[in-house]
Amino acid sequence: MILIAMGVSGCGKTTIGEMLAERLNCDFADADSFHSQANKDKMHQGIPLTDEDRWPWLNAIRASIVEKQADGTPHVYACSALKRVYRNILRNGDPDVTFVYLKGSEELLRERIKTRKGHFFDPALLQSQLDTLEPPGPDEAIEVDIALAPEKIVDTVLSAMSDRGF
Repeated sequence: MILIAMGVSGCGKTTIGEMLAERLNCDFADADSFHSQANKDKMHQGIPLTDEDRWPWLNAIRASIVEKQADGTPHVYACSALKRVYRNILRNGDPDVTFVYLKGSEELLRERIKTRKGHFFDPALLQSQLDTLEPPGPDEAIEVDIALAPEKIVDTVLSAMSDRGF
């Protein structure tokens, strides 16, 4: 089983991903660690990434997913996965890969980003991410409102996973 906590910056992907991994007793990886230094530098400078910047990054995450599945180990990732095509690369038709869409209002997202410390993401890029986001439908992801307490979000995800037979 592979879970991918997804959404725009500030939605809580890392926090929720880490909590899910802890509850599932498995490892966690933040997709940011798969970015090249050039991509990190661009984002730090407030330059939005292009699809050409993202392809190697997405392929590296997919390779990690394949590796985890070959080992038979469940794993949780945090990854923006903003477009359906990105999610298709990550899933690659694999029903064992489940996305968790962390959805929130623009106001809440902006507030969270303003209070974040030590992250390379330029807060000015949030609008670019919101413009790029193709919200997943129920066929693609479990959707959860980020206004809920983190523990409630995790409980909701795990309940939905149970309902899906995981």
